[in-house]
Amino acid sequence: MRTHTTSSDPSGDSRGLSRRGFLTGVSIAAGGAALVATASHTHHVQAEEGRGPTPTDTASGELASQTIPFDGVNQAGIAEPEQAHLNLLGLEIKPGLGLKDMKRLMRSWTEDMRRLTQGQNPLGSLEPELASSPANLTVTCGYGPRFFDVIGAAEKRPAWLKPLPAYSTDKLENRWGQTDIVLQVCCDDPVTLAFAVRHLLRSSIDYVKVTWLQQGFMNADGSLAEGSTPRNLFGQKDGTINPRTSEELQQHVWINDGPTWQKNGSCMVVRRIFMNLDTWELLDRNSREVAIGRTLDSGAPLSGGEEFDPIDTKATDRVGLPIIDPMSHAARAKAPQNKPEQVIKRRPYTYNLPPDPAVVQAMARPDDKAAIISNVGLVFICFQQDPLHQFHPIQQRLSEGDRLNQWITHIGSAVYFIPPGVSADGKDGDRYWGAGLLESVKA
Repeated sequence: MRTHTTSSDPSGDSRGLSRRGFLTGVSIAAGGAALVATASHTHHVQAEEGRGPTPTDTASGELASQTIPFDGVNQAGIAEPEQAHLNLLGLEIKPGLGLKDMKRLMRSWTEDMRRLTQGQNPLGSLEPELASSPANLTVTCGYGPRFFDVIGAAEKRPAWLKPLPAYSTDKLENRWGQTDIVLQVCCDDPVTLAFAVRHLLRSSIDYVKVTWLQQGFMNADGSLAEGSTPRNLFGQKDGTINPRTSEELQQHVWINDGPTWQKNGSCMVVRRIFMNLDTWELLDRNSREVAIGRTLDSGAPLSGGEEFDPIDTKATDRVGLPIIDPMSHAARAKAPQNKPEQVIKRRPYTYNLPPDPAVVQAMARPDDKAAIISNVGLVFICFQQDPLHQFHPIQQRLSEGDRLNQWITHIGSAVYFIPPGVSADGKDGDRYWGAGLLESVKA
């Protein structure tokens, strides 16, 4: 189970007047209908159990009140273990907006998410009940390349903030491409997650529109031993070689140089990866481990040792053959000895969608020995200081020779600058998301 702080004020202020005009009659009616439906279902279940609902019935589980601090030197949702559910929002800024509009939007979002992640109702919201179970909610905000054009600061755009180079195995689809803003919303409660996303969107309706929504899931809170590496649907432990200590995160994830507004920020790379489970499952267990370069049960390198021990690509068997296939995923992903900076912080989520004929047609290969009936993959998210010196060389090696390429296809790609963390008084970070950048631009 994750260890986090507990919310001290689960209800927040539900009596304050709205400070926005977005709560229209339609929104109120929709929210009321949802609450009525929920109340009806709860009453029905409780009646079957022989008891009626009382005003004191509230969630009593430990998870309901667990929180992750919103304020800090770095944004939340990066160093923390993955929560069970992900909504990744790619947003396009509406035409005609500029610096003042982005300041207003970032202030609003920051204020609302500071409250909501701690179990408090955002000002202007009429649904305090939906905010009462934070369940480790985090919201991470990032900016795409065009954001800097919108605020009139193209010259401030980091050199690495641009589309990644093309890789030979890519089949990128425009619908999963670059956007102006990204919001990574993660939570251990899907209802709280949905409410957070709903609030973010309704409060920004005049500023942005949704380009894509990528949803994913991981193991439920408490289903894995603390510190365990989660698995994807190939059965592979995904994230074994992640930086874990504060020193490693400082070395590989948090930006340490450049302008003040960049420091303690990061870079997010998003890759949507289709996984062909139907042909992968034709492999025997030994063949799967050879392709990965690790044992499936423990995640240990085939060269020996435990999961977190370094792999030995020079180890040979009794006849002199490499124990780890040089083209295995683990061997290709390993940072060269003279390039120790090639490390990224992986934070992937699995997606599992209904079968889609268009996906079948696009992903089918002539040599496939099984029909594609699944629409499964990864919303692969990783964080680093500079993707051109970290993610790119790793992905280049993988695209050139990873055994897993037979069963995976990259279909989406985007890169974002993640501003540093925030604090209400501005002493431990920006006062609101991106304040250092936005306040540095001359209007």
